[in-house]
Amino acid sequence: MTPSNKKEIVLVLGGARSGKSSWALKYTENNYDSYMFIATAEVMDDEMADRVRLHKEDRGPQWKLREEPLAIADVLKTGCEGVDAVLIDCMTIWLSNVLLQKGEDSVTSYRDALLEALARSAQSVVIVSNEVGSGVVPEHPLGRLYRDLAGSLNQKLAAAADKVVLSVAGLPLYLKQPPSETF
Repeated sequence: MTPSNKKEIVLVLGGARSGKSSWALKYTENNYDSYMFIATAEVMDDEMADRVRLHKEDRGPQWKLREEPLAIADVLKTGCEGVDAVLIDCMTIWLSNVLLQKGEDSVTSYRDALLEALARSAQSVVIVSNEVGSGVVPEHPLGRLYRDLAGSLNQKLAAAADKVVLSVAGLPLYLKQPPSETF
C-alpha cells in the first residue's frame, strides 16, 4: 500500500450495479492504510438486510464502520479520527433519506453542510453516488424532483472533487483528475 500524502476528495459515479462501490473500496484500500465506511442506507426489509450483509463481507474486518442515514456532515467533522480515509456509500440514498425524512426545504442546508465538511475534513473522502439522470423521465413529481436534486448534488460534489470516476459495466472512466496524475 502506498498511502497518499495529500488529502483528496474522490467522487465515484455510476448506475445501478455498475461497479462503482467495488471500485471505490479497492481504490481506498490501495491508497490508504486505515479507513472508515459511512453507510447511509437504513435496513427496512429482508432484501436490504441481505445487501448490507454482503457489503460488510466485501469490506472485511479492517474497515471501521459508521452507519449514518442523515448527519454525515457531522460524522466528517467529529467522528473520523484515527483513519486516513473515509468512504461514503452512497449519496443518492442519503439524498432520499434527507428528502423523505426532513423534506425538500432541508435538502439545501444538508447539502451545503456536507460540502463544507468535505472541504474541512482532515481525511481523504471517497464518495459513491448514483448517476440517475441517464434514464427515463420519472412518471411522478417526487421522482422528477429527486432526479433533479441528485443531478444537482452530483454536480456540486464533482466541482469539489479532485478526482471523478464514472463506472460503466465495471470499467472506470476517468472524468477528472489532477494534471499528470493517474489513478
